[in-house]
Amino acid sequence: MIELLGNLNHWHWLAFGFALLAVEVLGTAGYFLWLGISAVVVGIIMALVPLDWQIQWITFGLLSLITTWLWWRKQKQNDATSDEQRDLNQKQKQLIGKTIILDEDLEEGRGRIKIGDTTWPASSEEFLAAGTKVKVDSVDGITLIIVSHNNE
Repeated sequence: MIELLGNLNHWHWLAFGFALLAVEVLGTAGYFLWLGISAVVVGIIMALVPLDWQIQWITFGLLSLITTWLWWRKQKQNDATSDEQRDLNQKQKQLIGKTIILDEDLEEGRGRIKIGDTTWPASSEEFLAAGTKVKVDSVDGITLIIVSHNNE
C-alpha cells in the first residue's frame, strides 16, 4: 500500500479532483466541490514540485479544511443577511403594521396576544389593558413588539 501511495503523481490527483467535481455535478449540494478543488490544486502543485505522499495527503487535507471553512463562513454570513431581508414564510415579519384589539391585559409589558387563530408572545414598554387598540411595531425573534395605537 505504501508503495502504491509513493507512486502517486499529478495525473492521479487531477483525475481524483475531476472525479470529485463530477460527483458534485450530480447534486451533492457543495459537499464534494471543495474536496475536488483541493485535489486539483494538489495535482497542480505536484506538476510543479514533487512531494512525498505524506505531504500530498496533508496538503489535500489542509486545503479541504481551509476551503470548506472559508465557504461555510461566507455562506453563513450570506444566509444571515438574506434571512433578515426575507419575509416569505416568516409570519411574524408579515404582521408588522397590523392593528389589533387586545383580548386580555398585557401586564408588566409582556404577555400573549391573539391574531387570527394564533397566539403570539408580545412585549410592550407599558401596561396595556384589554380592549386597547395596538399596532405591531417590530419583531424580536418571534416576540411581537407592540405599541398603543394612541401613541402614534
